[in-house]
Parts: sequence; C-alpha cells; structure tokens
Amino acid sequence: MPRILAVDWGERRIGLAVSDALGILATGLPTLEIRGEAEAVARVADTIRELEADSVVVGLPLTLAGEKGAAAIAAERFAVSLRGACGIPVALHDERLTSALSQRRMRERGEKSRGRKGKVDQGAAVVLLEGWLAKLKYERGEESSE
Repeated sequence: MPRILAVDWGERRIGLAVSDALGILATGLPTLEIRGEAEAVARVADTIRELEADSVVVGLPLTLAGEKGAAAIAAERFAVSLRGACGIPVALHDERLTSALSQRRMRERGEKSRGRKGKVDQGAAVVLLEGWLAKLKYERGEESSE
C-alpha cells in the first residue's frame, strides 16, 4: 500500500501526518509554520517528495451542518494548487471535529493543548489520516479487526 500524507491545512500552520507502508498507522510529523498559500504548497510538495508519498488527503473543514464556508473553499483551492505542484492524487476528506479530538487525546495523555496549537494541528492531521485509512479499508471491503 502506498504512503499517504495527511494535511490539516491552515493559513498559518499546517499539521501533517503520514501513513506507514501498510496503511495501518498514522504518525504525526512536525507542524509547518507558513506565510501564504504559495509557501504552503512548496513546503508540502517538498515533504511529499521527501517521504515518497503516493497520495495526499487534505482536510476539508466543513461547518457542523456539513456546509462549505470560507475555510473549506480555501482548503479546496490549496488542494488544487498542491495537485498541480506535485502531480499525485490529492483528495479532500471531511475534517470536522479533528482538532477537538486531538485536544481530547492530549488531555487524556496528560498534555496541555493550550498554547500548543502546532501540536493540536499535528494531532488533527493524525485523526484525519486515521479516518481516511478507515474509509479506504471500508471501501476495499476489509472487516474491522477491532
């Protein structure tokens, strides 16, 4: 199975996670601090090349009602730019509540999330990738081993 890079896109920070070669585990990567979409595309494309990722999933920040707002439109624009820059498949996946789950996991581990937005973004990318991997597994018709 190819390695997949997950991107929790934001205007100032980008959380990243990568799958293992078997598509089972999602591992957080250092959060990128960026200034603008062009820098974001370039740095994520560099990460794709370094990791030899075969595809990317970008979080689509829909509203709780499932509608697209300004953030979702910006994420879609970023995904299109990234696809053009790296030439590999770039999918969008609903990222609702990934940051909340990331913060919850941090609290459960005894970590503070306040003032650690980069760590929250990294965790959100992990949650996004876990959801994407589960979706792919379901689409392949594989039974859950849990």
